[in-house]
Amino acid sequence: MALSTIRLIISSCLLAAAFSRFAVAADLPNVIVVMTDDQGYGDIGIHGNQLVRTPNLDRFAQEGTQLTQFYCSPVCAPTRASLMTGRYFYRTGVIHTSRGAARMASEEKTLAEVFQDAGYVTGIFGKWHLGDNYPMRPQDQGFQESLVHKSGGITQPPDQPNDYFDPLLWKNGHPVKAQGYCTDVFFSAAIDFIEQSKDVPFFAYIATNAPHTPLIVEEAAWKRYAEQDQEETTARVYAMVENIDQNFSRLIKSLDELMLRENTIVIFLTDNGPQQKRFNGGLNGRKSMVLEGGVHVPCFVQWPARLKGGNSVSTRHAHIDWLPTLIEAIGIQADLPNKIDGVSFWPQLVGSKREVEPRHLFFQVHRGLEPEPYHNAAVLGERYKLVMNVGSFGKEKLADVPDKQRTGIQLFDLSKDPGEQNDLAKQMPEKLEEMSKAYDAWFADVKASREFTPPAILLGARATESTLLCRYQDGHYEGDRHLGWDVEVREPLLVQLRLNQEAKPEEKLMVQWLGNVSAFDIKDQKQPVTAIQLAPGTGRLDMWLQADGMPREFIKDNSTAGDVVVSPVREGN
Repeated sequence: MALSTIRLIISSCLLAAAFSRFAVAADLPNVIVVMTDDQGYGDIGIHGNQLVRTPNLDRFAQEGTQLTQFYCSPVCAPTRASLMTGRYFYRTGVIHTSRGAARMASEEKTLAEVFQDAGYVTGIFGKWHLGDNYPMRPQDQGFQESLVHKSGGITQPPDQPNDYFDPLLWKNGHPVKAQGYCTDVFFSAAIDFIEQSKDVPFFAYIATNAPHTPLIVEEAAWKRYAEQDQEETTARVYAMVENIDQNFSRLIKSLDELMLRENTIVIFLTDNGPQQKRFNGGLNGRKSMVLEGGVHVPCFVQWPARLKGGNSVSTRHAHIDWLPTLIEAIGIQADLPNKIDGVSFWPQLVGSKREVEPRHLFFQVHRGLEPEPYHNAAVLGERYKLVMNVGSFGKEKLADVPDKQRTGIQLFDLSKDPGEQNDLAKQMPEKLEEMSKAYDAWFADVKASREFTPPAILLGARATESTLLCRYQDGHYEGDRHLGWDVEVREPLLVQLRLNQEAKPEEKLMVQWLGNVSAFDIKDQKQPVTAIQLAPGTGRLDMWLQADGMPREFIKDNSTAGDVVVSPVREGN
């Protein structure tokens, strides 16, 4: 056979393969996940709220599929880690929401990476809250386009000073000054991304920081609710939710105009219960609690091409289930290197199977870096729910919880008592023992994954010119004392360390690395800075101000004071 003929055959095969991939990609559905922050089960009209105006979300739920028994973790970062990985967050390095406990290990494979492997373009708009430093940022974890705020919320350190109006955001790792209200900005950026990606399959993750505190919203908007005898906090939340509803309508309208609605999976959910006490659809408890009011959240989905409208799924599902469900729904051949805890509920969505295999869902979260058993934890079965020491989220140890506030072990029959008012623990010892054993096995299993160890922050990384070590978000604490940051240095590294704290004339700059403490004179008291050679290793890097013969003073407020910028010193600098 002539060489020219062979080349022609090879070219034809390559061209056919390219067309085949394009055809497959063209058939793949787009996926949009919208997740709001601290919007509870009752913060939506369709769940019985007579005041909040959410006509567009109500219509979306009524015309789509309502997951009436859907669950998340009781606080922000744990829910986000589970949604992204299909795994219980304790496996991922995330423990709670700040103080070194909200960093997800880079070896976790995210929903964005699964979609990217399948040929999707991926984008995130809003809140990430799983690590602000390389290699834990969204652009390191599968998102090709990102417009996010840092930390757990706009105005939280290190995002200070900042505002919900014209916020400072981070676009693909670079600071940008946005114009407009934060929720409007995030939805507008997502709609732009969708328009630019309309000819290829896309995954858009819109994670608003609203209605999380601070409750900043247009005055006229919240005063309309205040005029209905709502106290100011609730009025502000409802105004923020109404704005989300209006933006959600813009999103759906854009899909219609681009003729993408039919083959786009749109999911709406929230990350946990309401932070403040207000109407919550009859559920007991709120954010941070493992009672229903903290973990039972709204969740609706539409996919006109495959899912019939006006449907509901009453079996219990959770944040860990969306990743395997989307994989099955789309038919992705996903390479998942880690154990998945979630189970696909695609058969329930399409109605091919009503029931689910019996299982338990587990919830737990509290402050500190050492989770302990039975501390603000719950086990949810098909009918019964075991609740352990609810409301102790703010304490690192159960021993620190006052006796009057300890609820102990409780058992509820959710089929008869969804408001969790009638404790059956003493009446049903066998059920109590059964669910307690399931919890013990789960706790031991998730602990074995990483031993509850958040990943260290990598210094000297090729992807960043400098690294911000935020005391509030990433610092290591013992009680209320900040004792530095857990970092990794892979090779000898000469760095400049700049402390965000003004020094007194008699103070020196103290630096601790791998157990060695060095003192440096300060030339500029307003901006203490020094250069130091860091030996390779993984350990605690700490930096503070201290005068000779005086005890160390610890910063105890949640500000940017005490933050450190680490910049590599390169040859010629």
